[in-house]
Amino acid sequence: QVRLVESGGGLVQAGGSLRLSCAASGRFFDKNNIEWYRQGPGKQRELVAAMFRTGTNYVDSVKGRFTISADNASNTVYLQMNNLIPDDSGAYYCHLRFTHYWGQGTQVTVSS
Repeated sequence: QVRLVESGGGLVQAGGSLRLSCAASGRFFDKNNIEWYRQGPGKQRELVAAMFRTGTNYVDSVKGRFTISADNASNTVYLQMNNLIPDDSGAYYCHLRFTHYWGQGTQVTVSS
């Protein structure tokens, strides 16, 4: 059993920054298999960033602005989001790859 809890969302002006956290618990958690997804209004859920044992990967629209990282001292994975734009708005979810485990989501709203 794995539990994922996101936090850190909020309202920010364009150009601002937010750091999302995904706190995990459970014996099967592996921070190298964490992914961040987002779902904007009227849009499909899309993969934004992913952790792998060999590195990280990002969707083109966030490259150079978002950074996924993990805290080795705790089971927490972060998504640092800089230079936010209105199109970044949506609900952000962390997901454990290869499983059905999802967090409840945290809302990000970027105003223009």
